[in-house]
Amino acid sequence: MTNKNNALITEQRKWLHTEIIRTGTLAINSEGVATNADRGNKPSVAIASKLALRLMSETHERQAGQTSGSMFEVLLAGFLRRTFPKLQHIRPGSWEIIQLGNRSSYKTSSFAQYEHLEYLKELTDTNTRLKTILGNDYMIAPDVVVYRWPLDDEDINSSELIVDDYTASITELRTNNNTKPILHASVSAKWTMRSDRAQNSRTEAPNLIRNRKGRVPNIVVVTGEPLPSRIASLALGTGDIDCMYHFALYELIEAVDEYGYANEREDIIEQLDTLVAGKRLKDISDLPLDLCI
Repeated sequence: MTNKNNALITEQRKWLHTEIIRTGTLAINSEGVATNADRGNKPSVAIASKLALRLMSETHERQAGQTSGSMFEVLLAGFLRRTFPKLQHIRPGSWEIIQLGNRSSYKTSSFAQYEHLEYLKELTDTNTRLKTILGNDYMIAPDVVVYRWPLDDEDINSSELIVDDYTASITELRTNNNTKPILHASVSAKWTMRSDRAQNSRTEAPNLIRNRKGRVPNIVVVTGEPLPSRIASLALGTGDIDCMYHFALYELIEAVDEYGYANEREDIIEQLDTLVAGKRLKDISDLPLDLCI
């Protein structure tokens, strides 16, 4: 329940941090290494530890990276479900937010803008020559998706007669024309950015852009990576991703400042300042409102 003295997003940000700590997604092991740190990188270990301590993480052994990454996706979806649908007065609609995961019945072709991909997949599955030419790069599997359902004419015409049987016969927003959900946002969750897998957001984004029929969904990345240089490797130099978000940006800024000044590493501080000032990196609390734009 939201504290009456605090804003909804502030409270849900606290909820996210509490759950990240409670589940062990963020923890510090007996050697002082946080679960989002690169053990072989001194700045990574130091900054991640300072960040974890600011979030009052309890000390216990770290989980396997894949477990942490999967739980991060679950909690991120939970945060969005607890915030974005509450903004109906800003962005009305019949919204749903799910973690796709490997077991989900949903896939990108389940959405109106990408339904043609299922037909393309059927063609390539039965034609090896065509599969060789096209490959399978067009198939995208986001971690978390935000989508809306099309509207009945009764809802569209609730205040006055907006549509009839003569016009607007192709728009996907009417159930008369389309029954598939409309993808509003693709959210890539990357707990850390050390592996090659973390960089697959670079290929997901252009695929979502190139292969859609209709509007481009919001394309964002949420991370728990402590090193500004690794965040910059994805955040800078690309127009494919709308923006990157950190699950605890305010605390990360404090941790980076503390480490940078103590070790005369102004380059690390400057990198993070550049990302924030350039609006390429925001806090997780900015995401629900950005999805309303």
